[in-house]
Order: sequence, then structure tokens, then C-alpha cells
Amino acid sequence: MSVSPELLEILVCPETKQPVKTASAEVLEKLAREIEAGRLRNRGGQEVAKPIREGLVREDGKVLYPVDDGIPVMLIEESIELD
Repeated sequence: MSVSPELLEILVCPETKQPVKTASAEVLEKLAREIEAGRLRNRGGQEVAKPIREGLVREDGKVLYPVDDGIPVMLIEESIELD
């Protein structure tokens, strides 16, 4: 289940108010490697252990918000910084 186009049009980063877009397969694959290695933490400091199959990336490309069962988790502490 993915985020509806209508919802994607109105969603913005809660921190910067920048628009978000669907994460690319490349970004998701990189995160999967980091999760598998036990190295990925969210901005709240918690280890991310659950695979991320979908996410929304902030316009500047620096932060990803995970999508869980088609529902965007737009909480700053649940977001993941992208290098």
C-alpha cells in the first residue's frame, strides 16, 4: 500500500515545511543495508530494526520519513537523516 497522490500533494516536513516526495529504490536499498548491519538510528536515537519499504524524502534530500502500511509517519523523532 502506498501513499495516495492526493495526500502526497499536501504533505510537508513538520520541521522545515518543505514538500516531500516518494523515496527512490536506491535510497531504500541503502537504508536496508544499514538496517541489516544494525547501524541505522532515527533522529530520536532509537535503532531502526524494521525494514523500510516506503518512505518520503524532504525536498532537500536530507531527511526521510518512513511510511508504515501506507501511512506516513511524519514525526521528527521518527525521521531518518540521509547522508
